[in-house]
Amino acid sequence: MALVAAMLLATVGGATTAARAASPGAGTVSTTSSGASWTGGPFALPNVSAATGSLTCGAATPCDDYALTVDVPAGYDTDHDLKVKVSWPDTAADFDIYLYDASGAEVGQAATTSDPETLVVPPVGGTYRVRVVPFTPLGDTYSATAELVAKPASTPGPVGAASFATYPAPGTLPRAHDAGEPSIGINWKTGKVMYQAYTDTYRVSFDDSSAPATSVWEDKSAHLPSCTANASLDPILYTDHDTGRTFESQLAGKTSLMCFTDDDGETWTLSQGGGINSGVDHQTVGGGRWSPNGVGGVGLYPNAVYYCSQDIADALCAGSRDGGLTFGPAVPMYTLLDCGGLHGHVKVSPKDGTVYVPNKGCGGSQAVAVSEDNGLTWQVRPVPSSLPADSDPSVGVAADGTVYFGYQNADGHAHVAVSHDHGRTWDSDQDVGAALGVKNVVFPAVVAGDPDRAAFAFLGTTTGGNYQDPQNFTGEWHLYVAVTYDGGVTWSLTDATPQDPVQKGSICTGGTTCGTDRNLLDFMDVQIDKQGRVLVGYADGCTGACATGGAQNFDALATIARQSGGRTLFAAYDPVTTAKAKKK
Repeated sequence: MALVAAMLLATVGGATTAARAASPGAGTVSTTSSGASWTGGPFALPNVSAATGSLTCGAATPCDDYALTVDVPAGYDTDHDLKVKVSWPDTAADFDIYLYDASGAEVGQAATTSDPETLVVPPVGGTYRVRVVPFTPLGDTYSATAELVAKPASTPGPVGAASFATYPAPGTLPRAHDAGEPSIGINWKTGKVMYQAYTDTYRVSFDDSSAPATSVWEDKSAHLPSCTANASLDPILYTDHDTGRTFESQLAGKTSLMCFTDDDGETWTLSQGGGINSGVDHQTVGGGRWSPNGVGGVGLYPNAVYYCSQDIADALCAGSRDGGLTFGPAVPMYTLLDCGGLHGHVKVSPKDGTVYVPNKGCGGSQAVAVSEDNGLTWQVRPVPSSLPADSDPSVGVAADGTVYFGYQNADGHAHVAVSHDHGRTWDSDQDVGAALGVKNVVFPAVVAGDPDRAAFAFLGTTTGGNYQDPQNFTGEWHLYVAVTYDGGVTWSLTDATPQDPVQKGSICTGGTTCGTDRNLLDFMDVQIDKQGRVLVGYADGCTGACATGGAQNFDALATIARQSGGRTLFAAYDPVTTAKAKKK
């Protein structure tokens, strides 16, 4: 529709707003006619109102509306999705999608930097308004489609899923109830588990002499003025399980306050904190063996250490050749022309030193930024079967270099894809939450062990719909862990907290614009110990009376779920089964 087209008034979310009409202005998708299409524009004026508050539409803040009827029977959303896709010719432009039901309530939104922008929601019969917003139009028109598509089929997992026991931190620890977005590390030399919660570092010791195992939590925070801040933009922890060195880092603008310990927190050493010109947000620290394709270390420490972070126009990664004491200059991994700024956590292949940083929105899919020369150069390698979403994806790299990419797809479901060639191609992508009816997930976290073994942990709920709607979403969230023992062909799914919800109601992943439902913040972590047991570090948002049927209390209690049964990620430590010999 041209800019001279008439404006129409629409009531959305209780406010009367002005919006343009798409061409054509309405359409229907049904079981017999599964697709509809329309166009809009050109647009000269941007509408960035949603970036600083609620979305508004008017003469100075244009929107484009399309009336969509979804004509499907009840239960159709069990195995189908409604996919709305918007594309445009200029790669530097950006359009967003908002979907409202007949009452004006928001059903979903897709407001990333991806081209095309894609929104996937459950197809429930009714009338809807699809609102396309020209965030950065650059004079472009757009083309849009709405279609009903079958959900990807999942492959049933093998018998013998892993089981878990949970270990909450004692309330005597200083910030035990302020443990949003935790990260954990495991020292394979001592078996100690390190848990980072905001500015505090905890050490957890497990005793397997009894069943179930018992745990002891201790505060081992650095307490060094130049290392641990009173406030932090982002905390992160990483343990090099081979050397036993643990890094604790607090984001401080263009670098971080960082220190490391070689004795599980008894003493700490100051670090430079990050490479010069590092980014200002979303820091991640990781490491592993050096790649033979680039410059290696200097003999002070056997492995590489990487500090990666996001800036305004790009994301950068710096490497350390001396075990984290100092870092080289930060090198761009990608720019906003390639991917959205926010990214997941850096992982290094134990086989060949290839470095991976996942991203939830790179063009029309999710992707990994990959370096095969120790962080000198980077390539963005998409996962074509994925669609951009809200939670950061995660990668786990197995002993032979197999990459497992776990992600929240655009429809909210939990997916895993597998690569055997450093992310150049992917296969075995499937919905690993479908076996237990999981319809929304957040905080993907992946770890791998033997070549054919990996674990994918996430918070999930069997309730569909917009999980970020605090007024209307009533789902109950649990910690789930999916495990594969055959290279990602099949997965076993376990509800690790079946009697103890992690959260009730909405979970906001929208950053600083959120309310009290951002108590868990943005991510969690999963690692394995020397025997291949899976350990998940998470924050429990529903404690006390909430856990036994009461109302949500928006806690964030430091908690670890530790594998207590089933096969581990190292076949050498699988439970031994013997058959009694027959008498002769």
